[in-house]
Amino acid sequence: MISVIAGNILDKNGNKLTVLTSGGVGYEIIASAASIKAWTVGAEATILTYLAVRENALELYGFASAQEKDLFEKFLLVSGVGPKTALHLLSLGSVQEISTAIGREDLTYLTKVSGIGKKTAERILVELKNKMSGDGTGLGEFEGALADVIEGLGALGYSIAEARNAVKDLNISGKTSEQLLKEALQRIK
Repeated sequence: MISVIAGNILDKNGNKLTVLTSGGVGYEIIASAASIKAWTVGAEATILTYLAVRENALELYGFASAQEKDLFEKFLLVSGVGPKTALHLLSLGSVQEISTAIGREDLTYLTKVSGIGKKTAERILVELKNKMSGDGTGLGEFEGALADVIEGLGALGYSIAEARNAVKDLNISGKTSEQLLKEALQRIK
């Protein structure tokens, strides 16, 4: 696998980048619009890459950050999402914005991408919503007792979005998780 390319950026054309390495080999790298803007023609750059191997082609995809590459690879885990679709999904916004949208199960946000229909967007949400934060819960900014409450509401059948809305303004000072769960349940009903 080719995971990093370091060299001089010769050209930027649409979503493609041409990089000449010190060994004299030139690589064409496909990247998101945001990543393309991060690199300057004539400058030296180190680009994280993903090599997509197909029957009739080898394609390199480039990323400006490790987080962007990680999200791209997570998209590839979803059935029906290939490298080009994953790259289009990265064009929705920053990695944080996309991760937050998936965590809150925002179907409309994902269907803004050309080629992503409702069924594919639903599949992405189902398969990735629990992989969007480091702890595997998809709770992002919630921790401690509030995270426990969200998990409890999820176990009771509420969506992550409903649970987040129920706990976002709770006063947590001096309260146990059980007390907070009761308050959240009253807000939902």
